[in-house]
Amino acid sequence: MNLRDLRYMLAVAEHRHFGRAAEACRVSQPTLSVQLKKLEDSLGVVLFERSSKQVVATPVCEALLAHARVTLAEVEAMSALAKALADPLRGPLRIGVIPTLGPYLLPLVFAPLRDALPDLAIEPWEDVTSTLVEKLRAHELDAALLATEPDGADLSTRALFTEPFLAALPPDHPLAARARIAEADLSADVLVLADGHCLRDQALAACGLAGPLGGSLRAASLATLINMVAAGYGTTLVPGLAAGAAQDAGIVLRPLAARASRTIRIVWRSAFPRRAAVDAVARIIAERLAPYAAAAEREAAGLDRGAARGQVKRSR
Repeated sequence: MNLRDLRYMLAVAEHRHFGRAAEACRVSQPTLSVQLKKLEDSLGVVLFERSSKQVVATPVCEALLAHARVTLAEVEAMSALAKALADPLRGPLRIGVIPTLGPYLLPLVFAPLRDALPDLAIEPWEDVTSTLVEKLRAHELDAALLATEPDGADLSTRALFTEPFLAALPPDHPLAARARIAEADLSADVLVLADGHCLRDQALAACGLAGPLGGSLRAASLATLINMVAAGYGTTLVPGLAAGAAQDAGIVLRPLAARASRTIRIVWRSAFPRRAAVDAVARIIAERLAPYAAAAEREAAGLDRGAARGQVKRSR
């Protein structure tokens, strides 16, 4: 039994005529008839009732047809997948992204990625860093966008861009009158994310804090922190890409004296066979964010605070 014989069997069952079935399969009628007789002999059953007027599938053949269709469909799916994987820029690419980055980065890069790589289907998965790294190592993700560099020789990384942290303050906060904020000055009422978010650890380190904080708020999202700051509940640090969302909420943003920042990088398994797809995605993201990164650096240096926000809006 082979796949060709199964196709012949399906064709005869569909057309109920050896001649038309042979034409559909692009073989001669004698060839098709001989192969079907060999299939019947190998299975030990009669597949078709033949007469001068028509060809009818036997009950045994009807029972086997469903299996033949499933078998051929699976083989065709395997063939299509193999062709897609042979071209690294075709097919799905599962990319993890941390929650403090996804809502602000993805809207900026999805259209450029789709335009530049039309055959690549980006499938984003949002989760905290540790979970994304686990899924990456378990082959459940192909790459991940992180703000920290994971340990282990089995993973490779490439830096994409650096974004500064900004102090986020209620409009009536005593520090809002300053042009630049010292990170340590935020420690009295700084709000942070719940355990597991890398931004929590980065914010605490920037403010010179360690260990558990007082207070009951442990936000699960950066959007919650932003809204709590807008309500006057405290202060926080926001990454540069989230500046627009913070300003829309009525928050005052100020650059930090020590220019704390985080580097966004793409991470993948070192043995991942579709490295070309990762490189292509990395290049497009880096190019898309280059104008923002340059303007944000100027703002953080105090040279032109308005340029970064204007540049980001124009790039959208």
